[in-house]
Amino acid sequence: MASSVPRTVYLGTFISAPHAGPEAGLEIRDGAVLVSAGGVIEKCDWSVRSAEEARAVFGVGEEVGVRTLGEGEGNGFWFPGFVDTHIHAPQYPNTGIFGQSTLLDWLETYTFPLESSLGNPNSPLYTSHPTHNAPTDPLTRAKQIYRRVISRTLASGTTTAAYYATIHVEATNALADLALELGQRALIGRVCMDEARTCPEYYRDESTEVSMANSRACVEHCRTLDPSGERIKPILTPRFAPSCQLSTLTALARLAKQEHLMVQTHISETTSEIEMVRRMFPDSDSYAAVYDDAGLLGEKTILAHAVHLSKEERALVRERKAKVAHCPASNSALGSGYCPVRTLLEEGIDVGLGTDVSGGFSLSVLEAVRQAYLVSRTVAYHAGGNTKYNIGLAEGLHLATVGGAKVVGMEGRMGAFREGMLWDVQEVGLGRVDGNGKGESSAVDLFGWEFWEEKVAKWVWNGDDRNVKRVWIGGRLVHGQD
Repeated sequence: MASSVPRTVYLGTFISAPHAGPEAGLEIRDGAVLVSAGGVIEKCDWSVRSAEEARAVFGVGEEVGVRTLGEGEGNGFWFPGFVDTHIHAPQYPNTGIFGQSTLLDWLETYTFPLESSLGNPNSPLYTSHPTHNAPTDPLTRAKQIYRRVISRTLASGTTTAAYYATIHVEATNALADLALELGQRALIGRVCMDEARTCPEYYRDESTEVSMANSRACVEHCRTLDPSGERIKPILTPRFAPSCQLSTLTALARLAKQEHLMVQTHISETTSEIEMVRRMFPDSDSYAAVYDDAGLLGEKTILAHAVHLSKEERALVRERKAKVAHCPASNSALGSGYCPVRTLLEEGIDVGLGTDVSGGFSLSVLEAVRQAYLVSRTVAYHAGGNTKYNIGLAEGLHLATVGGAKVVGMEGRMGAFREGMLWDVQEVGLGRVDGNGKGESSAVDLFGWEFWEEKVAKWVWNGDDRNVKRVWIGGRLVHGQD
């Protein structure tokens, strides 16, 4: 586990989106925050304006460092780390590669060959993409991909990620090892898929027994790495209902209950997928009912997509207190449809944002905020122009932080600057244009007259990893330099 860090005072502008609802705005405060050696916010004071004041107010001496905002003087701010509630780590090399595919074609053409190459030396990827500069050893390839995707998500401000891995135990455990090493808070899931009708022979578990044994091995590894589950948490991961035998779904549900484990899977991403579920599970009333009948639907369940849930299914999801990972970029890229997020929220379902790499074209949660905004406008248009369906800027940032925390089981522990919350935070710096029209190396240009709300809006719509100067998780600096 990561060692403790020094108590530190952080001074400057603190911006967050802690409140829900379409009318909620940003919370913008100047002041100071004292963070404990355990990476938890001890005290906040919004009257402090200098290091000397901070030391006096918090009663700390020179042994406690004071950190102020760096580049972009006057344009930098502290912001809570993003939570990616749905991302496929092994698919990162395929980011942006989906051709003209719909979901099921995309899985067979792009996804299964790549994922299988992280554990199967005979994966079709090795023959379809012969190359002399890529690792051919599956575990070496897995570590190469996983180190990069963790590093890139951290650089984009993602402090917590719910990862899907592959079916391979060794590679999945390597993902957990690397997340711990690099300092990211991560949920690690070995993918379960053993249904011969939908999974290719070269990439599936041999049986329910094998699937369960391998899942237990990955759970045990994660718990050995981090018995507390604070940094690395195992999560059971049936890929989606059509990829698993019913016996596997029910066995995973029993394991989840016995070991108090979270579960992540997909639901109602496309209409063709829903029809396939209907044919494969004729005894269940709906897609959501398949999971519920198996015992997998509960308050620790993350359902990715939920684009086409019926009213009855939404009621069932709410009753079971399951959560939804909204993945607007991949839904648009694969032509899956438009998730009615406002409807989910109004009906009492917790929602966070997911990048869904590589169905999604970007691993930036900030991009997911943008796409959620745009998709909601399409939903509103198809509802006769009813603007109640619009997701605003502050609300999108809320889903990316507080909403995501709820989805991954960290409600009340991240997403805002409050005493007792974790210091999972990014330092954001925005560029300044001088009098001669010359700017800094930044994705966002500020001219000096913008209000804070306008600065944040320009960051949301134009920002990228160049604006993420530093990232802390549990008080530990994990990206950027002192």
